[in-house]
Amino acid sequence: MENAKSFNVEVAYALPDDQQIFTLEVADGTTLEEAVRRSGVLERYPEIDLATNKVGIFGKLNKLDYVLRAGDRVEIYRPLIADPKEVRKQRAAAGKRMKRGGGDLTEADRKAADEKEKGSG
Repeated sequence: MENAKSFNVEVAYALPDDQQIFTLEVADGTTLEEAVRRSGVLERYPEIDLATNKVGIFGKLNKLDYVLRAGDRVEIYRPLIADPKEVRKQRAAAGKRMKRGGGDLTEADRKAADEKEKGSG
């Protein structure tokens, strides 16, 4: 039987005020899930649930059965607090209000301003 090649990988998990990187040596053929379990991150952060938390390598989503390569950094992602699409819509709407000079106009104020604009044109 051949000697199994081993190499180092990192397992990273970050909270807003706490970031940890666990470095460990793994054998050739080790999966992403095996590395996460061996790293100790699940014991330190019991809120991590591999059934729900997404995982990846260097910012790219991967499945738990992904076979690691030398130098990989496994990342465990936390759930998003806000929907990015909804946040962009809100920013865009806020920018339109600002561009029109209306600030925090109510919908009724906007309609009245639109009607006044139509009537004077």
